[in-house]
Amino acid sequence: MKDTPTAQVDELYSPQRMIAFGLQHVLVMAASPIAAVFLMSKALGFDTALTTELLSATFLVCGIGTLIQSFGPAGIGAKLPFVMLPGGAPIILFILIAQQTDLPTASGAVILSALLYFLIVPIFKRFLRYFPSLVIGIMLLLVAINLAQISGKLIAGTPGTANFGNTDNLLLALITIASTVLFARLLKGMCRQLAILLGLMVGALSAALMGDISLSGVGSGSLLALPSPFPFGPPKFDLIAALPLLLFTLISMVEATGQTIALNEVLGKEGEAEQQAQVPNTIRGDGLASLLGGIFGTSLIITSGENIGIIRATQVRSRYVTAVGGLFLILFGVFSPLSALISVIPASVIGATGLVVFAIVGTMGIDMLRKVDLRGHAAMYVVATALAVGLLPIVVPGIYDQLPSQLRLLLSNGVAIGALTAAVLNYLFIHVGQRSPKTAPLQHS
Repeated sequence: MKDTPTAQVDELYSPQRMIAFGLQHVLVMAASPIAAVFLMSKALGFDTALTTELLSATFLVCGIGTLIQSFGPAGIGAKLPFVMLPGGAPIILFILIAQQTDLPTASGAVILSALLYFLIVPIFKRFLRYFPSLVIGIMLLLVAINLAQISGKLIAGTPGTANFGNTDNLLLALITIASTVLFARLLKGMCRQLAILLGLMVGALSAALMGDISLSGVGSGSLLALPSPFPFGPPKFDLIAALPLLLFTLISMVEATGQTIALNEVLGKEGEAEQQAQVPNTIRGDGLASLLGGIFGTSLIITSGENIGIIRATQVRSRYVTAVGGLFLILFGVFSPLSALISVIPASVIGATGLVVFAIVGTMGIDMLRKVDLRGHAAMYVVATALAVGLLPIVVPGIYDQLPSQLRLLLSNGVAIGALTAAVLNYLFIHVGQRSPKTAPLQHS
C-alpha cells in the first residue's frame, strides 16, 4: 500500500533523502521569513540586535509550526506535509497597527487573532461544503498569479528604482530556471526529485562567480541566537486596534481551506468531504503557530502554498519530510551563521525558483477546473466573474487605496476576494435551484 499517494503521506525515507528533500522545502521558501523581518525592521526602525533576534524567532516559530502541521497533536495541525511561513499581508497589518499605536499593542493584536482561529473554527467548518473543486481551482490560479507577481519583483526589483530590470539579476533568474528544467528533464530518481533545489544551488553558485554574493558577515556575531518572549514588552490588548488582523483571520481561514483541499488532491484523496475533513485541524495549527508568533514578536504564521507546488513537482508526499524541514527552520533560528548564510542568496535566484514553484500551483488550479464542464452557463459565469474580481487588485496594485481601510483590506487581497466571490456565486448559481456543475469527461488521446 505504500505505493499509493494517500499512503505516502506517512512514508519514511532514508536519512539522506529526508535531509535532502526537507532542505529543498526550506531553501525554496527561506526568502519569506527573511523578507518579513527586514520589512518590519525597516518600517519600524529596529536596530541590528533586535532585527537579528526577530529573524531568529521567525525561523524558530515557523519550524515549530511546521512540526505542528506535520504531526497534528491533539487535533491541532493537519498531519499533512505543510510548511509554515509568515504571511505577507499580516506583516503589513502588524506594521500599520504598530505605527498607529505601539509595538506591544501590535503583538497583542496577533495574540487576539490567534485565539480567534480557535473560536471561529466550529462555525467556519459548517460552510466548507460551499468550497468545492470549482472554487478551490479558481483560488489556486489566483494564488499562483499573485505569488508569481511577488517572485517577479524579487527578480526585477521595484519599478522606478535604479536597479529595476538589472541585467545581472535577469541573467541569474534565467540560469536558475533553465538549470531547474534541465535537471528535471535529464536526471533520474532522487536527483530528478531534487531538481528545484539543484537549480537554486546552480543559481547561487553563478551569483558567487559573478561577484553578487558576499560572505563577509556570515561568521560575525554570536553562534547561538535564542529569542526571548515578548521582545517589545508585555502585550497590550485593544480590540479596535486589532480589528484589521482579526478580519484577516477570516481571510486566512479561506486560504487554509483551499490549501488543505489542494494538498489532499495531490495526496490522492478523492471526494470533497474527505478532502475537507482536515481543514479545521489546519486552521487550529495556524492558530497555535500564530500564538507563538505573537509571543515572540512576529505576526501571524500560516500555511504556505509554495510547498504544495514542490510536492506536486517532486511527488514526495511524506509529512516526515516537511517535519525535517521544520527541524531545519529551528536550526536556522537557533544558529545565527545558518540564517545569515541563507540570507546572502540573491533575491533574483530565490524569485526564479519561486516562479517555477508558483506556476506549478497554477497548473494544479487548471487541473481542478478542467474536471468541471466550463461550457455550462453556471460554471462559466462563476469562474469568469471570480477571476475578474480576484485579478483586478493583483494586476492593478493600489486600485482600492481610496476606499475605507476595512473594505480595502478585503478587496485588496485578490486571492481572498476571488475565492469568496467564487463561493458566493457557486451558492447562487449551483445551490439555489440549480444542479451541480457537470464533471467534464476526461479526454483521451
